[in-house]
Amino acid sequence: MHTPPLPLTRDLVLIGGGHTHALVLRKWGMNPLPGARVTVINPGPTAPYSGMLPGFVAGHYERGELDIDLVRLARFAGARVILGPVEGIDIDRRLVHVPDRPPVAFDVASVNVGITSDMPALPGFADHAIPAKPLGPFAARWASYLQGTGPASVAVIGGGVAGVELVMAMAHALRAKGRAARVTLIDSAQALTATKPKASATIRKAMADLNVDLIENTPISRIEADHVVLEDGSEIPAAFVTGAAGARPYDWIAQTGLDLQDGYIRVNGFLQSSDPVIFAAGDCAHLSENPRPKAGVYAVREAPVLFDNLRAALGAGRMRRYKPQKDYLKLISLGGKSALAERLGTSFSGPLMWRWKDHIDQTFMNRFRNLPEMAPPPLPRFHASGLQEALGKKPMCGGCGAKVGRGALQAALHDLPAPARADITPLPGDDAALLTTGRARQVLTSDHLRSFTNDPVLMTRIAAVHALGDIWAMGASPQAATATIILPRMSPALQHRTMAEIMTTATEVMHDAGAEIVGGHSSMGDEMTIGFTLTGLCETDPITLSGAHPGDALILTKPLGSGVLMAAEMAVKARGEWVVDAFRQMVQPQGEASRILAGAHAMTDVTGFGLAGHLLGMCEASDCGAMLDLDAIPLMAGALELSTQGVRSTIFGENRSIAPDLPFGDKADLLFDPQTAGGLLAAVAPDQAQGLCEKLRHAGYPAVIIGHISDTPGLRLQS
Repeated sequence: MHTPPLPLTRDLVLIGGGHTHALVLRKWGMNPLPGARVTVINPGPTAPYSGMLPGFVAGHYERGELDIDLVRLARFAGARVILGPVEGIDIDRRLVHVPDRPPVAFDVASVNVGITSDMPALPGFADHAIPAKPLGPFAARWASYLQGTGPASVAVIGGGVAGVELVMAMAHALRAKGRAARVTLIDSAQALTATKPKASATIRKAMADLNVDLIENTPISRIEADHVVLEDGSEIPAAFVTGAAGARPYDWIAQTGLDLQDGYIRVNGFLQSSDPVIFAAGDCAHLSENPRPKAGVYAVREAPVLFDNLRAALGAGRMRRYKPQKDYLKLISLGGKSALAERLGTSFSGPLMWRWKDHIDQTFMNRFRNLPEMAPPPLPRFHASGLQEALGKKPMCGGCGAKVGRGALQAALHDLPAPARADITPLPGDDAALLTTGRARQVLTSDHLRSFTNDPVLMTRIAAVHALGDIWAMGASPQAATATIILPRMSPALQHRTMAEIMTTATEVMHDAGAEIVGGHSSMGDEMTIGFTLTGLCETDPITLSGAHPGDALILTKPLGSGVLMAAEMAVKARGEWVVDAFRQMVQPQGEASRILAGAHAMTDVTGFGLAGHLLGMCEASDCGAMLDLDAIPLMAGALELSTQGVRSTIFGENRSIAPDLPFGDKADLLFDPQTAGGLLAAVAPDQAQGLCEKLRHAGYPAVIIGHISDTPGLRLQS
């Protein structure tokens, strides 16, 4: 008897990818709550770890060492990732607003967005300075400035621990680069008031040794492009200005209607806000029962309590109180590989303290770099032969990676009778049929995809662009669409939310393409599948596979690699930034590319059978062959690296058998990588190819000439 997956009944939304939520996601991956659907919303695919920022600024760490990969972490946790800045929370309707997508509904939510150190009230700051928080934009700006040449001038605003760590790290990095530099720390009051006198004296000496100018008890009047003007009229040279003072909550929090303390979300001992289903943790929260300063140690130690309390709010277990420690170990970087450790008034400093701090930081980050491998459930003791081989050693791919092989599909279609109706024109090998109704010529196609992302909105956008590809490849204009949706088992409330997200997104994509959704069908099953049946109108003869001529240039409008990237992502092996870039490529519509390539002799979209499979189909239909320039074929970021590691889509073996004469290994293997929502492949007159590529690139497509049609059958690589 088939045992279906348990239904989803509650939505948990984590707003922000701060340290607390990152740890919650890790724990969730090891102990998920059945029935709960988890979503994490963050502006970008990574969350920088603040503890290692001074080390990065000083040059001790590479940029990537700072980042917690939220895309990879979310896959481990079985959560969906939504990338974008939160604009607000509607606590009455239980909705989170994110730009360019339908609102995200929740039953339980948690906020862990950190704080910002921008200074909107300081004249010139927005135009000429960069806040130290959020860390991502600051780190990128500093890396760019550090790579410059010539004399440098830097000013850091704010004389707290964060400010002194940054200013010493900057001074050390500029000295290591051999750049003459003037580095200044400015505070409107006295610096280092949060440290004891002994520690403060040690830090002041370290700043002096690095030639950092310290200006205290002096307010700033304004910031100009290359200097800071103080209220006493003096000017401090500063081509790079950052702010580490005046950290404040994000503006949208004030509009939530939650109880606040100085703009921060007030939480009780259970980390609940004034709305009991909304929690908050980290710097954006105010611990109303036990107020504490803003420090990462509290965010980290809140994680296990928040994990338990979120589960309790979703219906599992009992809540417990968070009891923050009264004091904590402060480890302060001193520029070079030296640090100061202070607790309870006692402090030590030197290289040993830096090694201790580095060990603590690396241990924390390794919890996310080295995610535990969760063993799959064992097979039944008794099972039919071949079951283990059929399952394979990796999860089945989604998208076109789950497609039935070309050989099996051709064999199934081979013996079907030819269409008997006069209004149907057979187009062997093409992905769509041509229908004639009076004087109107329509193309008809259908496509559906097994989901490879937990975000219904993103999956819908990809599936719609993918289905439209058949229409665009024939040079037709999209007309009408019906949707076919299979949802995983879920409660009526979640059905409503998910269908609203899917249909809102599908309507938007189809409308932008010139088509209208006129209906569809939906059901529930074991997993999400989204598909569309489409019609398109042809004003002229459709572009088919059979019109290519020897000598024609081959143009490809999108890079290859989505199959290997999605296979790696499902196996928690792909970097988040690669995955996000692949998604960006997949959601790019090809309508304008189709219009630019309207004069192509033959055209197809590159999808499940890979570039080699679809090009071979064009060559067979046109009774010719093709010569490919392997070096010219563009690849998505990370695709070649993953391919050389042996990552493959489920259908790769079937695709590889299509053209056994082509070489194996390295970049050549990606010719057989199944593409989802891939680019158009067009055979065009050679004297027009370069001009068409220029038009395509001007329209935003990374189009290139990848080879030419030849009169020798089969596919070959240019030597």
